[in-house]
Amino acid sequence: MGTAAVGEVTGLLSRDQVRALDARAIAAGIPGAVLMENAGRGAADLLMSLGIHGRIVICAGKGNNGGDGFVIARHLAIWGVDVRVFVVVDPAELTGAAAAQFQAMRASGIQEERGDATRVAEFLAGAEWAVDALLGTGLTGIVRTPYDSVIDAINCKARRVFAVDIPSGLDADTGQPLGIAIRAEHTATFAALKQGFARPEAAAYLGKVHLIDIGIPKSIARE
Repeated sequence: MGTAAVGEVTGLLSRDQVRALDARAIAAGIPGAVLMENAGRGAADLLMSLGIHGRIVICAGKGNNGGDGFVIARHLAIWGVDVRVFVVVDPAELTGAAAAQFQAMRASGIQEERGDATRVAEFLAGAEWAVDALLGTGLTGIVRTPYDSVIDAINCKARRVFAVDIPSGLDADTGQPLGIAIRAEHTATFAALKQGFARPEAAAYLGKVHLIDIGIPKSIARE
C-alpha cells in the first residue's frame, strides 16, 4: 500500500470511525466542502503522477463520492486532460457539497453524460482510465441497480481503473464485496486506511492503495 501523507491518521478506522472523524473536523470549523475539495484535488494530483496519456472517464454517483469525482474532473480539465463525466443519477438528486461541486464542474464546460450500463461501456471503450466515484464507505447493503451494472461495465471494459476512497461495492469494515465490487488498479483513500483494507481478500479489489491528506489536523484525529 502507498505511504501515508503528512497530517493523515495512522492505523485502520471502521466505517463509523471515519464518519465520526469527518463530523469532528466539520464541527471544528473545517467545512465539508473544503474536505471534499482537498480530497478531489489530492486524488487528481495522484492520478496525474500515475500517468495520463489518453481520455479519462469519471463515473459518479450522487453522494460525497460522486462529489469527489466532480472535483477530480474539474482539476484534470484545468490541467488540459481530456476528461468526461458519466453521472449515474439525475443531477437533480444531488445535494449539499456534491451538488455544489457538480455545478462547479459544469461551469468548467466538461462533457457530461447519463444513461445505462451500455452507454457507460461505449464511453469506456476509448478511454485510458476509468475513475470510480460511484459509492463510498457508507455502503452497507448489496449494490443495487443501476450501480451494479455500471460496476460490471467498468470491470469488463476499462483499461485501467482508479477508485476514489474505496472501490465501489467493497465493504469498508469487512473488505468483502457487497454483491459486486470494482476491481481497481489504484485506490486513493482519504483521511485513513479503512478497516477492511487489512483483509487479504480485499487486495484483489484495492490494487495499490494511496493515502491522501485532506487537511484534517492531527489534534482532531487524536480525539
